[in-house]
Amino acid sequence: MDAQIKHYEDKLAFEMDPSDLFDALNKGEKVVALDTRKAFGFNAEHIPTAINIPHREMTEETTRHLDRKVLYVTYCDGIGCNASTKGALNMTKLGFKVKELIGGIEWWKLDGYATEGTRAEVNGLKPECAC
Repeated sequence: MDAQIKHYEDKLAFEMDPSDLFDALNKGEKVVALDTRKAFGFNAEHIPTAINIPHREMTEETTRHLDRKVLYVTYCDGIGCNASTKGALNMTKLGFKVKELIGGIEWWKLDGYATEGTRAEVNGLKPECAC
């Protein structure tokens, strides 16, 4: 049973679901959604307030401007894409605190949350931090 408890604790330490990310953004927690797809994917549709650094471009230089005191939640298209995993690995190697968003932007939308971009889903809920 101890191994199983550790497994679930580890999973929660490294992953976040869309509801938890939405709540963290609304509460003004030190969390940043990080879209790890290429720029054209981000421009088409992304999580509100997200920043974009494609996983292939993550280096000391391209991440130098980022705050190392916040949690970065990496995401990509969804369960069939591993750009968020590659981004989480890269960011962790660069010394950042990171979690991966379960289900990516697709599960974000399935949970009823809005997106921004040229193909935005505007009918969903948007984070509204009052801080």
